[in-house]
Parts: sequence; structure tokens; C-alpha cells
Amino acid sequence: MAEIIPFVGLRYNKSKIANLASVMTPPYDIIDEKSQARYYAENPVNIIRLELGLVFPDDNEQNNRYTRAKKYLDRWIEDETLLPEPKPAMYVYQQEFPGGGGTLTRNGFICGLKLQDYGEGSVLPHEETLSKPKADRLRLMQATQCNFSSIFGLYSDPEKLVDNALHQAIEGREPDLDIIDEAGESHRLWVVTDENTLQTVSAYLKEEPIFIADGHHRYETALEYCKQMRAAGHRGYDYVMATLVNLYDEGLVILPTHRVVRNINHLDLEVFKSSLTEVFTVEEFDSSQGLPRFMDELAQRGRKKHVFGLYTQEKSLYFLTVKNMNQAKSLMPKAMSDAWKKLDVALLDHLILAQILGIKEDDRKNQNNITYTRDGEWAVARVDDGSHQLAFLLNPTKVQEVVAVAKAGDKMPQKSTYFYPKLLTGLVINPLFKNLP
Repeated sequence: MAEIIPFVGLRYNKSKIANLASVMTPPYDIIDEKSQARYYAENPVNIIRLELGLVFPDDNEQNNRYTRAKKYLDRWIEDETLLPEPKPAMYVYQQEFPGGGGTLTRNGFICGLKLQDYGEGSVLPHEETLSKPKADRLRLMQATQCNFSSIFGLYSDPEKLVDNALHQAIEGREPDLDIIDEAGESHRLWVVTDENTLQTVSAYLKEEPIFIADGHHRYETALEYCKQMRAAGHRGYDYVMATLVNLYDEGLVILPTHRVVRNINHLDLEVFKSSLTEVFTVEEFDSSQGLPRFMDELAQRGRKKHVFGLYTQEKSLYFLTVKNMNQAKSLMPKAMSDAWKKLDVALLDHLILAQILGIKEDDRKNQNNITYTRDGEWAVARVDDGSHQLAFLLNPTKVQEVVAVAKAGDKMPQKSTYFYPKLLTGLVINPLFKNLP
């Protein structure tokens, strides 16, 4: 099914950079302008200059964020700020972070993943993408011929054969990189070049599909670039850098993404709540108990039923529970799978945001009426300050639901999942030009 390979990565030269954490960033798509400026100032060789360069008013086709990224890349390779791996490798990647009332560790490994169209069944998406981010990433790839940040993929290995093989290869070794990022999360990296280990890992994945957890835009961009290069008569561009994590890893965490609604004309709360009762039980919560208690109860109820929270400008919290799933599914798009129809985010998206509030699909995708956030307190505050009208609070999508929807060939609504923590950018760069046949 999936084809993975070791690759010759570029890594920051530890002998030239005293603090490796100072040159790394979160993924580009969660970096705002303020953070971008801070990373620029933190270190003159921070990966931000390659991954998400500044835009200036006088930029043109000859001088822009993409051409500057190429110049920085060439310079850093020449002066050995970045060093190529002596031989093709895979990279064991451990992240340690707070969770579950203590500390969790997520285990994965970085490799080259063969690019294939989604319909071929080896790489399966789960979420819709937007055209604007893909255009930006394509221009960067065309200019630099590199993957600076990794696709995040999942594979099924209940017996942990891959984990065991990789852990045996690094047993007793100090990490080749060991840093703590600005959020206090630990990142450890081991370079694995043992051919027997690499063959074992590659052989196992040949029998398994890869589910894209995060990085749909990057994957589709890499696929488009590969097709462009093939059309131009070039070969060897058909692998993309991916971090793969076992579905059965104890540190695999998904956080919810809440929806905060604005600019709904003539919204009458009583009429709206009455409209909900056709499909949902609407049950008010004692708001004096506080939002954390509400979210705890929402999680408890979500183990047995399809339920999400509602916060209104009356400063009231409600549980919205599906009365009858068969009835609810009958109101969902006929072409979609049962797995998709049972998603909390799909039920909310289609039955409430679209049908009751009248928010059209394009407006939902372009966030004209919706703000997405992982912070429930922030969502409630936006309703309280009058900038938004309603907040919908969700439980996280389950990993099993991600897999079921992907296997069914469907894609979840935008912002259905937030895998935590994010992969760090700058650990390894995949220079396509050094990995050509």
C-alpha cells in the first residue's frame, strides 16, 4: 500500500548554533504576524526565513518571499549552517508534553512518503482543503525544491512492530537532537541509518495505508509539484517528507475546534432555540458552575451520545443532544457515508450552521460567518464582547472516526481535527534536489 523510504535530510549544524530551539518554529499555518516577527528577531538563521518569509510592499517576481527563501537556503548550505546527512536515514521523533493529568509521549518517525493520488487508496485524506494556502506552498516548493515542514500521517500497527524495530535501533543512544520549545514541550530526534531496520519498517508499511492527520495542503501541493515536474520530463520528485505515528500510540491526542458564529442577520434567539428542538434536546446548564465544569460534563455525555454545547448572548450554556440518530442521518447529505453522518462536526455543520442559520458552504469554508478556535474561554468571551453571536463547543473528534471517514472516501468539514502537539518545523529539511535518483 504505502511506500516509504529513507532520505538525505538537511539538519542544522550543532557546532554553529548554540541553541537549536532558537532556529525552529511551529508549522507555518499556525504562525501569526506577531509570532513571525518574533521568530525573525530570535535568530538570523531561524527556519521562518525559509518556511514563511516576510512580505514587503516592493516585492516583485524577481524579489519576493520565495526567491529570498531560496537565497537563504543556498547560503546556509554553502556556509554549513545546514549539513546534509552522510547517508539516507529515517528519524525517530519523540514529543513529550503535558496531558491526561500528567506527561504524555508521542512516538513517531520521519521518512519519505511516496506521493499518490487519493483515489489509489494508499494515502487517505480526512479533511477538506482550501486553494489559497496550496498556491502559496506551491510557489515556495517551486523556488526551493524542499519540504521544510512535515506531513503528519497515521498508520495502523496494533502489535507495535514498527515502534519496536525503531526503538531497538536507538536503544542506549543519546538523541541527536534534544530541545525544549517555547511551549515547554520536549522534542527528541534520533538518526537511523541501519539498513535492516529501515527495510523492516518499509516492509511493514507496504501492507498499510497512511491516513493524513495534518498537512493536507502540503501533501496536495507536493503532489501537484510532482505532476508538474513529470510533465516537464523530470523524475524523482515523487516523495514528500512525512512524520508517521501509530494509531495505537498512547500519546496520540486530538483537541476539539470550536465554532463561534457572527454576522447572522435578524437572529432571534428564541426562534433559533425552538428550531433546534426538531432534532436536538436543548438542556440549559447552570452557568454559575463555570465553563470548565460544563466542558467536563460535555465530555462525559459525549461518550454515549452525540452532543455539543451552545453559548448565547444571554450568557446561557446549553447541551444540544441528538434525539434520534436515524432521524438526524436522514437529514444529512445522501451521498455521504454513515461514518461522516455520525460526526459531531458534520451534524453541527449541516443541521445547524447550514440548515437553521443559513450559512452557505462557501461562507463556512472562507470563514465569513465563523471563527474557529481551540480555546473555549476565548469563544465564550467573543460572544460576551458582542463581536460574535453564538459559540458552539465541541468534544474532540476520535481517531477511530478519522480513520472510518477516510476509509469511506469522505472528507470531514474544515477544522474537524486538531492533533496536539504540532510537529516542530526545522528538525529536518527534505531537499528534493539531494534525493533525486
